[in-house]
Amino acid sequence: MNNQFIDFKQKRELGDILSDTFAFLRTQFKPFFTTFFKIVGPYLAVFLVSYGFYFSSFSSIIDFNASTEYGVNPFDVFSSVAFVIAAIVLLFSGIATYVLSQATTLYYIQSYTENNGAINDSEIRKNVYKNFWSFIGLGILVILSVGVAFLFCCIPGIFLYVPLSLSFAIMVYSKRSATDSFGYSFDLVKDYWWMTFATIFVVGLIVTFASYAFSIPAIIYQYFKMGIFSGELDSETMDVNFIDPIYIVLNLVSTLAQFLLNIISLVAITFIYFNLNEIKNNEGTMERIQKLGGDLDS
Repeated sequence: MNNQFIDFKQKRELGDILSDTFAFLRTQFKPFFTTFFKIVGPYLAVFLVSYGFYFSSFSSIIDFNASTEYGVNPFDVFSSVAFVIAAIVLLFSGIATYVLSQATTLYYIQSYTENNGAINDSEIRKNVYKNFWSFIGLGILVILSVGVAFLFCCIPGIFLYVPLSLSFAIMVYSKRSATDSFGYSFDLVKDYWWMTFATIFVVGLIVTFASYAFSIPAIIYQYFKMGIFSGELDSETMDVNFIDPIYIVLNLVSTLAQFLLNIISLVAITFIYFNLNEIKNNEGTMERIQKLGGDLDS
């Protein structure tokens, strides 16, 4: 058993959720990311490579220096095909990577809580692949619901987003189906919507500002290449930025950092779920009482 074991099944205030989120990631940094990259790593690599190709091929589609003096360049057709292929691979690899990342994080925490800090890699991998399509299905339900709500007004979209953001944790930890998790999320958040919203909002701000910090180098480099800082704006460099290796690498680093920072939100949402579940159902308290009774009997 890990001496720094963090019990998720407890009631927590906003400050406790934030501090325990970072405490969990700090104490579990090496084992978590070892498991994470074993499962998600190959898909993440495909996503980043396709992202790089997408950027480089994008320059041939938006070419500010294109000259029509010699007619159509036959290689433009191949550039367009490469762009479409890169976009398709980017889309599907991005979806797969995000879903696997979310599932791996949630099932890692499940293994952590059920085994008192011990981790079963094979069990995590099995659960992630077994429930991949359940995550896809629930994701479609959530995106459609929140998306339609935002079309009518911002407030209904926010109202739906708060409970539905917990639906994936409900599906994993309550072992419910995708549709049951969707419906139960509203019951779980009932009477505690504002508390849940405040926690998600604060965590979202932290992750957003941290993500922007990783975007700054690419933005500064782009402005420098375009001559904005020197006051000499050069339109000829605008399309070159897309195929500039340094600019592409900086964008890939920024994208990778933003992707990994999303894990903070997933861990925080898990703490929110267990907090609400403890308030509503006292599951953790009952487990501790049963364990205490078993220890006394023995």
